[in-house]
Amino acid sequence: MSKANGLKCEVFSTEKLKELKMGAFWSVSQGSAEPPALIVMRYEPEGAAADGPVLGLVVKGITFDTGGISIKPAESMEKMKYDMAGGAAMIGAMRAIAQLKPAIPVTAFVPCVENMPGSRAQRPGDIVTAMSGKTIEVINTDAEGRLILADALTYARQLGCTHLIDAATLTGACVVALGMVNAGVFANEDEIYQHFTQALQRSGEKFWRLPLDTEYLDQIRSNIADIMNTGGRWGGASTAAMFLKEFVSDTPWIHLDIAGTAWMEETKSWMAKGPSGIAVRSLVEWVKTFEK
Repeated sequence: MSKANGLKCEVFSTEKLKELKMGAFWSVSQGSAEPPALIVMRYEPEGAAADGPVLGLVVKGITFDTGGISIKPAESMEKMKYDMAGGAAMIGAMRAIAQLKPAIPVTAFVPCVENMPGSRAQRPGDIVTAMSGKTIEVINTDAEGRLILADALTYARQLGCTHLIDAATLTGACVVALGMVNAGVFANEDEIYQHFTQALQRSGEKFWRLPLDTEYLDQIRSNIADIMNTGGRWGGASTAAMFLKEFVSDTPWIHLDIAGTAWMEETKSWMAKGPSGIAVRSLVEWVKTFEK
């Protein structure tokens, strides 16, 4: 474990992931020659209340996404280096949190991996067992971000996080719904969502709440496993969020789908073309709402 800038940082790789039985995370890494890495960053303020909240920040850190065996079209694939935008945002937020020194303990979980179509890559039709014990039928290997998030969310709960928020460039469906103006936000309870709206009032970032009705779960039920990793074309942002909800149980949780806003295609008056840093300010402000 290393410590710098007020943060404790650990990086786990292949053997630790296998020890933790992170089968969903590990399955995504199989096609790449580069080993996976799980980055865990802890901010632990002195004097934090023993019975107070412990916040968990969880992200998708796909360092390059070819789509795996379900390979993406060649056009614009060069932009898939930005599939780790959620991971970058979370690391940036943790650095700011350590400098601002709120009285709330915060731990970030950044699973990092390439999604490649190698000879050992997972295949459509494979069944993988997540850290939680749930079995997942892999329908599309390009729906890999939710697999690594599933294990990271489970690990965050195992380490005692009482409130969770994740950020991910997760679905094209969210881009279709909201374009490149708003990012999507989902929440499994209204109280934690109210914390997030308070954060947005201060950050100025644009998010729009999308539905998480239980009917979306029907689209991802599997006949041969507990759950499928994709529910098809319709309502894709909501079925992806419902997949993640299966791994948070009753822990208060927010999911941010930043696929349409993590990369700016055009220069705006307030933002240069390229990576936007979306969610950094909102994540920091969200943590600060718990001090009140």
